[in-house]
Amino acid sequence: MTPWHPPQRTPQAQAVYAAAESDRAARPDAYALDPEPVIAAALRDADPAGLGDPALWREGLDRYLASADEDGRLNALGTRMVRGTAVAGLRARLAMDRLRHTDRPLDTPPVVITGGWRTGTTFLYRLLATDPRLRAPLPAELAVPWKFRGADAERRAELIDAGAAANDLLDLLNPALSTVHGHGPRLPEECVVAMNSGFRNWGFSATVRLDGYSRWLAGQDLTDTYRRHRHVLATLDDADGRRWLLKAPAHTAELSSLAAAFPGACVIFLHRDIVQTVASGASLFCVFRSTYSDHVDPADVGRFQTDQTELWLRRAHDFRTGDRAGSLTIVDIDYDDLVHDTAAVLDRVYAAAGLEPEDATGMIDRYHADHPRTAKGAHRYTPQDFALDEAAVRARLTRWAGPP
Repeated sequence: MTPWHPPQRTPQAQAVYAAAESDRAARPDAYALDPEPVIAAALRDADPAGLGDPALWREGLDRYLASADEDGRLNALGTRMVRGTAVAGLRARLAMDRLRHTDRPLDTPPVVITGGWRTGTTFLYRLLATDPRLRAPLPAELAVPWKFRGADAERRAELIDAGAAANDLLDLLNPALSTVHGHGPRLPEECVVAMNSGFRNWGFSATVRLDGYSRWLAGQDLTDTYRRHRHVLATLDDADGRRWLLKAPAHTAELSSLAAAFPGACVIFLHRDIVQTVASGASLFCVFRSTYSDHVDPADVGRFQTDQTELWLRRAHDFRTGDRAGSLTIVDIDYDDLVHDTAAVLDRVYAAAGLEPEDATGMIDRYHADHPRTAKGAHRYTPQDFALDEAAVRARLTRWAGPP
């Protein structure tokens, strides 16, 4: 069996990568992943005190940059992306802390979709987001929430459309990504996009190899990360009666922090065959990381994905069998049920969330008409592509794979 290999780059993409490498050779300092110049670039003329208590962000920033530099195997565009992400995270921290008075509990606990990577979370999320009673955040809203506060419809549209340039560049650099995971400025986005400002974010390792950072993060408390995410949602909230709909596989590892920030949240927890979960996640990570690295090792990604999946599911199991399990309403959904009996799954979700059921069949038909499943090609992979031994994966992870 031939292992996974990176998508072939188009001539247009190759030209962009070559230009970035030439720029890095000419201006190496602009690509250095050192914390001090990153902080200076983020601050510009702002008071450093505006970043708040360094204990809440400085070590995370240092670990993120160091791991990207040491572990990431980054090309020039990858280095530029990491540096830009760090600067943007600090600027978000400055901007949001000026709006701290909006940090309040939400009027209604959100509906939160989670589960292992590639368990159907995106499909269910975007399907439910078509319900006008629910509100799922868009990429720009999560990236620059302060700019949306008080914005009229025209300004909101401008801010959302501004994200199209980054989306178009990603499509140019790695068109295979849209086959594995559809993305766009007007498609609901994962919570992790808004969780950069404290630099404790499981989402970082999806796009870049960050083994050292990930080991460090496993021992960190993400309570402040989730509190700040609640602040983002409170800032965006229009008080129009819609209930927040959220999604991220990374919530699997942080149910305790989620419960602290959003007590009473309705959590939809998806489960899939554990080998398919790990293999499909490895495929996603390989494709995503190949945007920012020319040296993605599929066996290394398979190993990372197995380790991370075990950690996340074990931590979810520990929370769900502990004293605080009752602080969340958790509904377990099987991937096969979601695929083959979607209407029944929607009925279960609405019942758990205390919402009147919708016309499930019509809702599903409209969604599939607007989002044909294979419109951008079929996602094909095997466990062997990532050097995964199916029997070993099952023996190691099956005990954590289903509801407790």
